Amino acid sequence: MHDQKIILSADTPCDVGEELKARYHVSLYPLHIILDGKQYTDGLDITSAQLYEAWWKHKLLPRTAAINPEEYQRYFAAFLEQGYDVIHISLGSGISSSNPNAHIAADALKGKGNVYVIDSCSLSTGFGLLVCEAGERIQAGMPAMQIVEEVSALTQDTRASFILDTLEFMRAGGRCSSIAQIGATLMNLKPTIIVKNDRQGSMVVGKKYMGKLAPSLMKYIDDQLKDRTDLVLDRVFVTHSGMDDPAIIEKVVTRIRELQPFREVFVTQASCTISCHCGPNTLGVLFLTKPGSVN
Repeated sequence: MHDQKIILSADTPCDVGEELKARYHVSLYPLHIILDGKQYTDGLDITSAQLYEAWWKHKLLPRTAAINPEEYQRYFAAFLEQGYDVIHISLGSGISSSNPNAHIAADALKGKGNVYVIDSCSLSTGFGLLVCEAGERIQAGMPAMQIVEEVSALTQDTRASFILDTLEFMRAGGRCSSIAQIGATLMNLKPTIIVKNDRQGSMVVGKKYMGKLAPSLMKYIDDQLKDRTDLVLDRVFVTHSGMDDPAIIEKVVTRIRELQPFREVFVTQASCTISCHCGPNTLGVLFLTKPGSVN
């Protein structure tokens, strides 16, 4: 065993859930949610359900705000003072300034200890997968530098996508046009959002499914997983933003188990940071592929 003391840290939108947070002793730093001029802390004093209610009742759209360099610096410094090295995995730099801000903080602390910042190039459990990979390596006693090297190499192997029930939140947030939203609503289309890890986590619209949410989800899962031989089968995440019908989640998990022999299937709820962009009834299947696989 290596005698190094390492803190595994991540931004809250990694969405790993309480079980894995406890298993890998993950320290989570929450992003800020701004709603109606007030600032909240993601996951602590505001929920996704409250965000949806603010939109449906009052047409108030939340904004997310990255953690600033000073906040990161105070947060990292507390661990360094206790003799820890810090490995921090951040939300993809293509969608948030959290990553560059964490780098600024790490640079400011040089000479006081080691803070390693990894750009996940993803969001939600797309980078939650990387948090788990880092956690496994810490528990195996691997040195921090080697962990950072190996986990950084995996950033292009995460596969993150979601199917959206509505484009209303994407349109309201300026992430798609009103025409696209009206078209999708009229034609009853359920679009997918694909996270591009070769673009540091920025999102693009993928395949659109016609019809109701439940059958669209089954088709989406088949498209993601059926007959694939390039999967890393250690774990898969089913991450959702709050489902009106919880039975759908069970059907999704059953279908995943029919298609692929994943060792562990984790169901987690997305943070407010993710939910406020995608809206309710959003669900994604997120997993790792073997190095060199094509997305």
